[in-house]
Amino acid sequence: MTKTPGDRPNVLLITADQWRGDSLSVLGHACARTPNLDALARDGVAFTRHFSQASPCGPARASLYTGLYLMNHRVCVNGTPLDQRHANIALEARRGGYRPTLFGYTDQTVDPRTVSSADPRLRTYEGLLPGFEQRLVMDGPARDWLSWLRRQGVGSTGSVEELYRTEPAPPGTLNIVRHLTHRGFTAEQTETRFVTEGFLNFLEGRAGTGWFTHVSYIRPHPPFSVPEPFASLVAPAETSAPARLPTLAEEQAQHPLMALAYERATKEKFVTGQGDASASEWTEAEVAELRAIYHGMQAEVDAEIGRIIDHLKRSGDYENTLIVFTSDHGEMLGDHYLFGKFGYFDAAVHIPLIIRAPGANQTRSTRVDRFTEAVDVMPTILDILGREIPSQVDGRSLAPFLDGDMPATWRREAHWEMDFRDVVDGKPEHELGLALDDCQFAVLRGERYKYIHFPGLPALFFDLQRDPNEFVDRASDPEYRDLVLDHAQKMLSWRMTHADRSLTGMIAAPQGLVSRSHAERQQRSLKTT
Repeated sequence: MTKTPGDRPNVLLITADQWRGDSLSVLGHACARTPNLDALARDGVAFTRHFSQASPCGPARASLYTGLYLMNHRVCVNGTPLDQRHANIALEARRGGYRPTLFGYTDQTVDPRTVSSADPRLRTYEGLLPGFEQRLVMDGPARDWLSWLRRQGVGSTGSVEELYRTEPAPPGTLNIVRHLTHRGFTAEQTETRFVTEGFLNFLEGRAGTGWFTHVSYIRPHPPFSVPEPFASLVAPAETSAPARLPTLAEEQAQHPLMALAYERATKEKFVTGQGDASASEWTEAEVAELRAIYHGMQAEVDAEIGRIIDHLKRSGDYENTLIVFTSDHGEMLGDHYLFGKFGYFDAAVHIPLIIRAPGANQTRSTRVDRFTEAVDVMPTILDILGREIPSQVDGRSLAPFLDGDMPATWRREAHWEMDFRDVVDGKPEHELGLALDDCQFAVLRGERYKYIHFPGLPALFFDLQRDPNEFVDRASDPEYRDLVLDHAQKMLSWRMTHADRSLTGMIAAPQGLVSRSHAERQQRSLKTT
């Protein structure tokens, strides 16, 4: 694609954790307060049908960084090690002469075959993706952030949990705003601001040097809590009602996995101090407040991204910077009585993607509604940088869309997978009567139909035209029998054609090793007679 002449482009990959794909005001969301991301979309390309490959964070980010589907990188759950043999965006950028620098986290576990069994990195899923240099750490304990706060006289307990613990509140209200005011916690002292400050400090004196950075924000990931002015930016009464059936029992009856989903989504995971009751028990008023706070959290991230873009424009780096904004996975936000990202519904995996590329002036303010996937981000960045895309990558470069071209062939469905195994206690196995490797499902999501396959549980099939909220399973409906079979065959074909291809495009021949490039293996030959 067209590139800015002169110095090689800077790269800024921004991720915001757990961001719903519909939550941008430029896309028409009534409660999204995202002026800076809206401006970025108007100066770039917004991909409106963009989907994650997996959840939670570890598997989702493994796909983002490696360009591989879960079935190939095999980071099944948080804490599953990432095989060292896989290429990733940081290692490939480093081969191109960059020094990839991280501000935040990547949630990848080291390959245990490369370290001692006593290595402390084997005690956490919040490890560093190989190839990155980490400038500040934003893992669960958040020690760097807490130390920064203590120097400002805040958070003397030294615990993130205590910092976010809610104060007693009247029944029917979460009272998050009062909680933060009581703690003396300001918008200038959040994790989001901390990461931004670290990145802006890094940029000082680096204008025109050709840097590669990943800014990884934790928000709007729970706990649902944010200081003013963001906490009351959206009134609960403004929020839309979640998409759900009249009763929880009706939702639970859809599939055996649903019982496990409600059990996992406890109130404590979303509002610290709320206890281990199921989040499905929150009242309508409480759900409305949580939805409002969530949009406030997004607004805070948007404001910090605005500060970064302003800096890039002042320094003169903006025009020569490739900016990619996306998320690892979505958020149910009360839909189907669920919170979090566990499950097969679209809301758990539909995520934003905005790309602003140097030199792509003819496609400013463009929207792409073709199905795109998280695995496309890594090859897109490499393509724009003029780097070869590793042959094993499952994704495809989005650069043609950034040039205003429509690829001759493109996927007609989105695909994602989820693994819900628990290697430690085996609870899903015992509760659902499954073997360890049966604890997974794969999704084929097209324009109208959506098929979900489980190796050890009943399949699901939704007609999204008649049922856009995914309430009615049609898998056993005689009217849909042939369509279910057709989609099962499509999924089998997808898995067959995307099985590990690290060396399958190579052949030892008399003239030496013959190898097909990533681009060549994407092409389809025309039939001849």
